[in-house]
Amino acid sequence: MAFDWIGYLRTRVGPMGLVRALRSRNYRLFFAGQGISLVGTWMQMVAVGWLVYRLTNSTMLLGLTGFAGQIPVLLLAPLGGVAADQWPLRRLLVITQTLSLVQALLLAGLTLSGIVSPAAIITLSAFLGIVNALDMPVRQAFVVEMLADPADLGNAIALNSLLVNGARLVGPALAGVLIAALGEGLCFLLNGISYIAVIAALLAMRVPARPARGAIRPIAAELAEGFRYALGFPPIRDVLGLLAVFSLMGMSYATIMPAFVRDVLHGDSRVYGLLLGTTGLGALVGATLLAARRSARGLGRTIAAGAMLFGGGLCIVAVFRTIALAAVLLPIVGLGMMLQIVASNTVLQILVDDDKRGRVMSLYAMAFLGMTPFGSLLVGGLAHSLGTPLALQIGGVCCLLGGLVFAGRLPALRPLARAIYLRKGLITQEDARAN
Repeated sequence: MAFDWIGYLRTRVGPMGLVRALRSRNYRLFFAGQGISLVGTWMQMVAVGWLVYRLTNSTMLLGLTGFAGQIPVLLLAPLGGVAADQWPLRRLLVITQTLSLVQALLLAGLTLSGIVSPAAIITLSAFLGIVNALDMPVRQAFVVEMLADPADLGNAIALNSLLVNGARLVGPALAGVLIAALGEGLCFLLNGISYIAVIAALLAMRVPARPARGAIRPIAAELAEGFRYALGFPPIRDVLGLLAVFSLMGMSYATIMPAFVRDVLHGDSRVYGLLLGTTGLGALVGATLLAARRSARGLGRTIAAGAMLFGGGLCIVAVFRTIALAAVLLPIVGLGMMLQIVASNTVLQILVDDDKRGRVMSLYAMAFLGMTPFGSLLVGGLAHSLGTPLALQIGGVCCLLGGLVFAGRLPALRPLARAIYLRKGLITQEDARAN
């Protein structure tokens, strides 16, 4: 009998397949607006780095600019989580997106007028970092409110990852063309304009009122409750712990990849671009695989497998040191990265109680992005002291061991997580017995 390709595509790509979260009107609006805005975001990220280096020729100031934009997430994300649990999420997102628009337009105005300075860029990068520290936990918590069917949560998170990585392919390429032709200022201007799309999408949504939480308690009490809840429940604690190790020791490999390509693989900028592209391709495949999942069942194994694929791939690339092998293995590294990050996000969103979602997702932001600046400094220091290949191997081994430890913990974590999955109707009793 011939294979039913039409039936297969209807099942996988139709409303119940890869894009089933788009059945929800609010999520469709968000997806469209965010798709436009993310292209602008990637354009600005590329243009900021290029502008700083063009003005200063200083790698130190390049690193300082990145640090200024990233460190607020570690320091302030918990406050964003408290706000997310206390205030209407859509209103908060409109505020953060408006502030991001203002930041982009200020940067555009300074650049196009020719009066921009490194100090101004670093200051505006720090300002955007503060905005992002509030935006990230609010955005993560808002995903559930956008969905008509909570069972589509994993698909929505994976689709958002597809959107981010798709924009990552378009935005930097477009920025390169615009910078060469018209300068960095136009990239900042277009990014500012792109925020109008996501603000309009948010305003067009019909979001039900959130249940009243009662009296607002002091921030310190809210923060303490969030930390006790997350660290006192082993499945959430272990997912966050592995993610922190993964971000600190693994994700920072990108910091030293230019040196690895030039000095170890003896490649040029074209080779570097090719390898970045293959990593992104692997990430897209990973996001697609997760979007196609129909159940939360097995996500714990996916988290462990992602960390091990990522770490093992980095180790092999660092040991054998050939361009051809790197081009083959870096898609696996990208695949592992995406499996680990998106599956961790999905599991946390499923496990967390609704009234603590913002605070737990702020810890996710701290573990994922808050560790990045310190990881960059650590991996850069290891590369300087021990050599770039050994630094990559150390990071890979840490991720590999972290995945193995997490896999060993799964038998103890699974019954705790399974009870919540069953209570929320995300798996059946048969699924639970099969686990």
